[in-house]
Amino acid sequence: MARPVKKSPEQWKKEILTAAKSLFISKGYEETSVSDIMNLAGGAKGMFYRFFQSKEEIMHTLGNEMFFANNPFEAIKKRNDLNGFQKIKSLLQLNQSDTERNNLNMQAVSILKDPHILAAAVEENRRLLTPLWRELLEEGKQDGSIKTEFTKELSELLPLINFWLLPSVFPATEEELHHKYRFVMEVLSHMGLPLYDDETISFTEKFITDISKGGNNP
Repeated sequence: MARPVKKSPEQWKKEILTAAKSLFISKGYEETSVSDIMNLAGGAKGMFYRFFQSKEEIMHTLGNEMFFANNPFEAIKKRNDLNGFQKIKSLLQLNQSDTERNNLNMQAVSILKDPHILAAAVEENRRLLTPLWRELLEEGKQDGSIKTEFTKELSELLPLINFWLLPSVFPATEEELHHKYRFVMEVLSHMGLPLYDDETISFTEKFITDISKGGNNP
């Protein structure tokens, strides 16, 4: 009888992440257990805890991996044919077109009810995204496509907007969420970022409908 192939720790971790991502997207985060993940990965439940302390940690790890594997900021930097403002518009389109990551992010909405997880997510966004936004905003200011004196403030605000729109964080009805979104767009336009267009509206309306119907209102 052939011996089972021994997997390295790196291979185990990769297969656990792959299994978790597949289940979170197809079955849902809340409906997926650690046992489900390990049944799909083909290992004992104890193997999960060699690499991750909880489902929340694996969701956080998956989010980071998917972002860096298809980082829209890096893709947009190479576009010498675009000015700073056009790069931001293109960045938003790229971000919206990443269906798999958006689906996973939607599954992560419910765990942000935990204040410790929310605080960690806010800090991670601040650490990773603020300098990337600042670089793009400064480029737009220098080439004249963005007229604002608030590049630093905008770079800190932009990574936080999605949290403010989550009803699991700030309770709101679907109608109130649409109103909040229009408010955000008016503020950004006044600050030199007129991002309100048909494509952005379409994506945001779907996002608001999804999170409203997802039972995320406390």
